[in-house]
Parts: sequence; C-alpha cells; structure tokens
Amino acid sequence: MTATTDAVVGVTTSPEPPTTPGRASRPSARDRFPGFALPALIWYAVFMIGPVLAMIVIGFLSWPGMLVQPGFAGLDNFSRVFADENFWTAAGNSALQIVVGLPVMIVLAFLLAFYVVQKPRGHKVLRYLLFVPALISAPATAMVFYAVLNPDGLLNGLLRPLGLDGAAWLADPSTALGAIVAVELWSGIGYSAVLIASRLDGVDAEIVQASRIDGAGDWRIAWGMYWPIARDFIGVVTMLQFLSMLFNSAQTVLLLTQGGPGTSTTTLSYLVYRKAFVETDLGYSQAVGLILFVLGLLGMGAIRRVLRATY
Repeated sequence: MTATTDAVVGVTTSPEPPTTPGRASRPSARDRFPGFALPALIWYAVFMIGPVLAMIVIGFLSWPGMLVQPGFAGLDNFSRVFADENFWTAAGNSALQIVVGLPVMIVLAFLLAFYVVQKPRGHKVLRYLLFVPALISAPATAMVFYAVLNPDGLLNGLLRPLGLDGAAWLADPSTALGAIVAVELWSGIGYSAVLIASRLDGVDAEIVQASRIDGAGDWRIAWGMYWPIARDFIGVVTMLQFLSMLFNSAQTVLLLTQGGPGTSTTTLSYLVYRKAFVETDLGYSQAVGLILFVLGLLGMGAIRRVLRATY
C-alpha cells in the first residue's frame, strides 16, 4: 500500500494552462461553423439569394428580350412603372385580394382547425379531406372552377332553379376578381386548417375541460384560449398564405382570366409574368418584381405586428 502511494505521489503531471479570470473559453471558428450545414447554405445562396440579386440587377437594365443585348437604364424602369396606370390597377387588385381574402382564409381555417381538434365523428377523414385541395395541381383546379363558374356552369345551374339570374363570373369585371379570390380560398383554407390543427392538438385537454366546467362555451374557448396559445403559429401560417397570394396568384389569373376582362384581374405577380414573357420587357418586369419583394417584406412585418408575434 505504501509503495503504491509513493508511486502515485511521484508521478508528475503537466501544469494546466492558466486561465484568464472572468473570460470563458471561446469556440473556434471551426466549431462555430458546422460542416454539415455547408450544402444547405450553398443551395440557399445559389437558388434563393442568387435570383434575388439577379432580379435587382435586371431591374436596372433596359432589356427588351433574351436575345437582345441589355443596356443600363438606371431608374428609368421604376419611373415607367410608377407612371403606368396598369401598375396601379394591378396594385389595387393585389391589395383587395389580400385585404379581403387573407383574413377570411385565416379565420375560417382557424375555426375548421378548432372543430377538428374537438375530435368529432370522422375527424381523421376530415383532416384528409381538408388537405385534398393542396394536392390538386393549379391547372386541374382551374379546370374545375372554370366548369363551375362559366355561364353554363354548375353555379349558374344551381341559381336558375331558385329564380336567380346567372352571371358570367369570370367575364364580368365586377365579379372576376372575386372569383379569383374564391379559387384561392378554396385552395388554401383546408391546408391552413390542417397546419393550425397540428398546433391546437398540443393544448392540454385538462385545461380545456376545466374551462368547460367553469362555464366557458366553444366560442370563448376557441378565441380566449386556443387563439392566444397558437398565435405565433397562426402568424407563420398567415405569412405563408400572404406570400402565396402576393406572389403565386399569377398562375390562377393566367389559367382562368389572363388578367381580364380588361385589367380587372391583373395582379402584380401576373403583371411581372406578362411583362416578361408576353411583352418581353424584362427590365420593367423585374422592377415590378423588386417592388413585390419589398412589399412582401413589409407585409410580413405588418402581420407580425398585428398578431403581436413573439418570434
């Protein structure tokens, strides 16, 4: 025992490096940048940041077609955009589309999600049915709604037996934009409801039951309990649908009305498409695209403020 102790005592250890009091050791640059994230960062830089930079550059060029040598235009494209009556019509249509359509979509999606999480009979099947519109391609959706909304379509066929006059829903300037909004609501409400329901499922059932014992009804539980708990998540869903309406409405407009009648359904995203691929005015198109990009950022900030999001 004594020999072992003497041997241990005789062992010398290298002194530890002195540490500076009050300063924690900093991770090296290699530790701060995990290598596994590099492919994702490269993909993001090439396919996300790259197109945005290209849009900014083209927005300052005079480029009347892909086969024509571009020239520098400075702010001329933006001057033409702001002086163009069609731009302001498209901006008004996009604003109306979002101001009317987005709140309706989110409120109805939330109410559907609340109903689903109450687990009524057939609620699992209902979740699948709500998701179906998101699985249907835009051309197929357009074909369905063209069959419903054309003058001899299903909607007028249901109205006439009731003594109501039918309408050319897609050809009448007073109803065409509303028809486009209706298509987007049909496509987005169910998808949003499924996403919101996935968050509402995490609400503690015991808290809900205690509220019911205290006399709270479904309406109070929905808006007084579920909505505040899921507010941040609903904010994310609202932003996603806002961006979809702002940037992706061009496909619905193109397939159903091509911006008409006149310019009654021309939105900003459709104007970007038309100027680029129909009129081959690439500089004007990307100037509008840059304005859309800024509006998207401002809109997300406004949604975050309105919903008092904490993320």
